[in-house]
Amino acid sequence: MMRGRMTGTKRAVAAASTIALAALLGGCWSTKVYREPGTSSLPPSKPRPGVTTTVRRGDTLFSIASSNGVRLQDLAAWNGIDAPYTIYPGQKLRMYPAGKGGSSTAATRPSTTPTKPATTTAPAATPAPKPAAPAAPVASDIKWKWPADGELIGRYVAGEPTKQGIDIAGASGAPVRAAADGVVVYSGSGLVGYGELIIIKHNEQWLSAYGHNRNRLVNEGQLVRSGQQIAEMGRSGAPREMLHFEVRYNGKPIDPLIYLPKR
Repeated sequence: MMRGRMTGTKRAVAAASTIALAALLGGCWSTKVYREPGTSSLPPSKPRPGVTTTVRRGDTLFSIASSNGVRLQDLAAWNGIDAPYTIYPGQKLRMYPAGKGGSSTAATRPSTTPTKPATTTAPAATPAPKPAAPAAPVASDIKWKWPADGELIGRYVAGEPTKQGIDIAGASGAPVRAAADGVVVYSGSGLVGYGELIIIKHNEQWLSAYGHNRNRLVNEGQLVRSGQQIAEMGRSGAPREMLHFEVRYNGKPIDPLIYLPKR
């Protein structure tokens, strides 16, 4: 009887530890989709022009929305954040829509201008709209360096969850280096799919991530210099020895090859 009680206690402690770890990591690089319950019954969120909040470690977009009395979908839309609602420590979130300071669009009123009688003149043909040009890459004043030596075996694919960066093959234990100056905001193995992972914050907009390491050599809060070795290449969470490298701007992944120097 005593053995059964101890087993149940151990299971409860293990479950609580797992939940705590998930909450801690959710604010750094969350891959879980949080959906706001009862959205259809909630009134529209009231914007607060000029009000911002800074993401802290352990925060999720849902927890920030709840604590500020706004709907998750509204907060995401105001800040241009798509599912799975990825946020990171130090990121600033607006409590109002961009551009108009939170003002809502006025309803369209019917026109009071008298209707003119129709003419028999045929309307001029409207030219077909030109296709929109692709968005230009975000400019970066950071002098990026390659994070590892080796063959490029995987490229970035927009919208593909498993290809949000590049993959560089190499030998086990090969040096993994910081791509630019910054501070380590995450060093651990709690994010599924990345193995032993390091995330470096370079400024308020730019992050870089280094996954599948064999051994991490830096800790959270540590300042690193461009080219400094931060890890040893490995295959944690990967089928072979390789480095998975991502560059993110305001939390959104961007093709690293746009910014890395040509080889």
